Amino acid sequence: MTTMTHETSQRLPHQSERLFLTDGGLETSLVFLEGEDLPLFAAFTLLQNNAGREKLKAYFRPYAELAVKSGSGFILESATWRANPDWAEQLGYSDVALEAANRESIEMLRELAEEYRMVDSPFLISGCIGPRGDGYVVDKQMTADEARHYHARQIQVFAEAGADMVTALTMTNVEEATGIALAALDIDIPSVISFTVETDGRLPSGMPLGDAIQAVDAATGNGPAYYMINCAHPVHFAEVLEAGGNWVKRIGGLRANASQLSHAELEASEELDIGNPQDLAARYRTILDAMPWVRVVGGCCGTDHRHISAISHTCCHGAAA
Repeated sequence: MTTMTHETSQRLPHQSERLFLTDGGLETSLVFLEGEDLPLFAAFTLLQNNAGREKLKAYFRPYAELAVKSGSGFILESATWRANPDWAEQLGYSDVALEAANRESIEMLRELAEEYRMVDSPFLISGCIGPRGDGYVVDKQMTADEARHYHARQIQVFAEAGADMVTALTMTNVEEATGIALAALDIDIPSVISFTVETDGRLPSGMPLGDAIQAVDAATGNGPAYYMINCAHPVHFAEVLEAGGNWVKRIGGLRANASQLSHAELEASEELDIGNPQDLAARYRTILDAMPWVRVVGGCCGTDHRHISAISHTCCHGAAA
C-alpha cells in the first residue's frame, strides 16, 4: 500500500490542554429538525449541489460560533459517515462519484475553518469514517486485514484533501476498528476510534469496552491517537468508565446520544427524543471531573446546538488555552 506523509500545523486534542467542541447529531438534526430527506441516512448526498452544501454549512455554523464564543477548539467532522463503497453502491454512486464526495466534504470544511478559526479557537478537520454495515449491530463482519483494505481509499482521499485526522464513528467490533487504525498508519494520518456501546456498556459485538480498546492498541502498537464513545447515553457507559483500569486514559472524547433509549428502541422510534440538554451537560461534567484528560465533547443522535451549548457552558468555562 502506498504510504504518504501527512502533516498538520496544529496540535490535535490529545496533545492540547484545551477542550474541543464538536457538533451534535448531524443526520438526526437534518432529518427531524430540518425536514431533509436523507436516503439511507446518508448526509453526504447533500454534497451533490450548491444548495446541499449550503445546508451543511448552515448546520455547522451555530456550533462553530459556540466554539469561538467559548474560546474552545472545534473539530469539524465531515458528513461522510455513510460514504463508503457498500452504502454508496446502494445510493447509485460510482467509485469516481464517491471519491469526489469524500474530497468535497473536506474541502467544504476547510472553507468553514478559514472563516471561523481564531488564535483562541483552533479548528481541526476530521474525515468521518462509518462502519461498512450497520452502526448498531455487527454485520458484514471483516477481518482486520479486510477492513484495512476496505477503508484505505476513503482515508487516503481525506488525507490528500487536507484533513488533519480521521475519526471512525460508531464502531461495533474490534476487527473493523483495527483495520481502520492500521490503514491510517499506512497513510500516515492520525486516527481516532469511537466505539458505540449497548445499555450494558458493552460493544454490540458483546466485548467489554476496555477489552476492545486494549485489543486495538495491541494489534496496532497504540495506533489511534485516542478513543471516543459515541451513539450511547452516559447512563449506558458511566459506570464502565468509573470501574475501568488504565485503558480509560486512552479515551479522549465523548459524543453521547440525547436519549437514554437503547439502540433497538431508537431504531423503532418515529419521533426524535431530545432528552434533557442540561442533564446531559451535567453528566458530561461529572465524567470530565473524573477524567480530566478528555478533550473532545460533542453529541450524537438527537443532540443539536442546544445540547452542545449546554455542554459548552457547563464544561468549557475556564478551560485552559
